[in-house]
Amino acid sequence: MRASASRSKTVLSIGDRVFSRAAVFAGSMILVTLGAVALFLIVRSIPAFNATNETASLLTSNFWSYVGPLVFGTVWAAALALLFALPLSIGIALFISHFAPRRLAQLLGYIVDLLAAVPSVVFGLWGIGVLAPTIRPVYVWLNDNLGWIPLFGGVVSGTGRTILTAAIVLAVMILPIMTAICREVFLQAPKLQEEAALALGATRWEMIKLAVLPFGRPGIVSAAMLGLGRALGETMAVAMVLSATGLVSLKLLTSENPSTIAANIALSFPEAYGENINILIATGLILFIVTFLVNALARWIVSRRAEFQEAN
Repeated sequence: MRASASRSKTVLSIGDRVFSRAAVFAGSMILVTLGAVALFLIVRSIPAFNATNETASLLTSNFWSYVGPLVFGTVWAAALALLFALPLSIGIALFISHFAPRRLAQLLGYIVDLLAAVPSVVFGLWGIGVLAPTIRPVYVWLNDNLGWIPLFGGVVSGTGRTILTAAIVLAVMILPIMTAICREVFLQAPKLQEEAALALGATRWEMIKLAVLPFGRPGIVSAAMLGLGRALGETMAVAMVLSATGLVSLKLLTSENPSTIAANIALSFPEAYGENINILIATGLILFIVTFLVNALARWIVSRRAEFQEAN
């Protein structure tokens, strides 16, 4: 008996060591990959910071004047997409988790999960062929009635391929993943707190406001930041839908729109040569830094919320 027990302990200890080392290796590979990507971007980007319009055809003066409008367009389009998608994703998630009948909730959950698997090229084709011509009369109405607001001023695009159209396409693309995360978080809300709120006379909406939303706030922040990161890095859909001119403009309905970093790289890289390649890689480095800062901000917000909940 002692011999068999010692053998089982030996087998378990070997299995534990193998699993532990495999887990450490898998975790370290993430850091190695991230470091390798960062090193590649930094090394290949160094020549771009000193490039001029005499050595690179992409530049009109220097690198920073070239990348500035791209950073603005990337953040502006992603922020608009998040503005559209976040309230809608929260509403859909609440409907699935607390309002819809079970069969309907399961069906909607499957549909949301399937939307997350649709390729970005399909969304781009939908944006060009369906959304842009369909929504243009709405743009004309906004310009006629709200043109005194700078966002809706200017000459309306004849094709509908504006920064607002690109933002709507991005919002549709990030909606499934944000909805799925919010739904799972809302389903994990403590049932005792929900039942206690209802027992005290709260309506269903008051119960959600008092018990579900406070519990799910870190998950909502995480979903929003994940969707924002997806919108910042989206390439093909924006490249297909957006009619970009490289200008810095807050107008949403005109044909003069800022481009995004990812879309600009996809459109310019096939014909790039010499220092132009380094310039495009350097813009990718800027996008890498922006995405890293967004994720770091999300982690900080979630950790602050966790500390607040522990303190209370």
